[in-house]
Amino acid sequence: MGRAFNFSAGPAVMPEAVLQQAASEMLDWHDSQGRSSGMSVMEMSHRGKEFISIYEQAETDLRELLAVPTHFKILFMQGGGLAENAIVPLNLSQGGAMDFVLTGSWSQKSLQEAGKYGTARVAASGQAEGFTTLPSPATWQVGADSRYVHICSNETIHGVEFHELPDLKALGCDAPLVVDFSSHVASRPVEWSRVGLAFGGAQKNLGPAGLTLVIVREDLIGHALPQCPSAFDYKLVADNQSMYNTPPTYSIYIAGLVFQWLKKNGGIAGMEQRNIAKAQLLYDFLDNSSLFENRVAKDCRSRMNVPFFLRDESRNDAFLVGAKAANLLQLKGHKSVGGMRASIYNAMPLEGVQALVAYMREF
Repeated sequence: MGRAFNFSAGPAVMPEAVLQQAASEMLDWHDSQGRSSGMSVMEMSHRGKEFISIYEQAETDLRELLAVPTHFKILFMQGGGLAENAIVPLNLSQGGAMDFVLTGSWSQKSLQEAGKYGTARVAASGQAEGFTTLPSPATWQVGADSRYVHICSNETIHGVEFHELPDLKALGCDAPLVVDFSSHVASRPVEWSRVGLAFGGAQKNLGPAGLTLVIVREDLIGHALPQCPSAFDYKLVADNQSMYNTPPTYSIYIAGLVFQWLKKNGGIAGMEQRNIAKAQLLYDFLDNSSLFENRVAKDCRSRMNVPFFLRDESRNDAFLVGAKAANLLQLKGHKSVGGMRASIYNAMPLEGVQALVAYMREF
């Protein structure tokens, strides 16, 4: 079969160069000077000098790539974005009220989970429109007592994306903005002046499953609820350089290789231009097709996750069988919405999208 074009929403396609380097170092990791460690990264102590050097380089590269200000802490945690739906309110809610903007399945999950630790309110919702558009920030109803405002800046399932983060201060809101950026982190710049905390699972754009990234403003740390588990207390995690408990060492190592790959390929600015080109190619085809359609409003279409539907859904199975034969994998849409979905993350080359469009045209 050979190496396919993998359109999975996550765990997702990885840069081939990263996989090759990891394979070459599987039995014997070498440092930046080419010196042998005599062991795999998976066998290293997380407190040994070898892994510490991997961790420190990964953190440095990520801060540079995302232009993270010095007054933000970078935490490498576990549990995925789903666990952060609990960990964030455990650290930030102080048992008070939190406001959520519902734009799809993931922001809905965040709302439901946060309600266990305080009052979780809906500030705005796109549900009436089938989550095919984003509610304008000017319409959000945020309470004056809000501890934070939560958004999912890219909804993996419904395929809507904030192309600009809301400026809460301009709306007269002093609450920090919490951003779940799991599925488009490192695909575009982040306006950190508008963010209090951002989190995301690594398994879409940064590396393998097992690593969760949290970037949090320093003044928001140190307010965890008494029932917050120690390993999830941001202050403890920050004070111990993400090593209060054993971190996901191998996932951090692979993510570090991805960060180096990003730097070699134009950084975030370079990735954004590639992502624009890939998304435009696919959306242009869909918009001019009589067989396929995308239902998301054009001003908030995701560059990363493109859901689409056959107008004649009786042909879905035939489409997927043909796609697999053409080495185009994981195109079936999420079970909650049906249809198809192409996830075209950073590591998906333009050639993959070209191959998909060529197959769709042939079909």
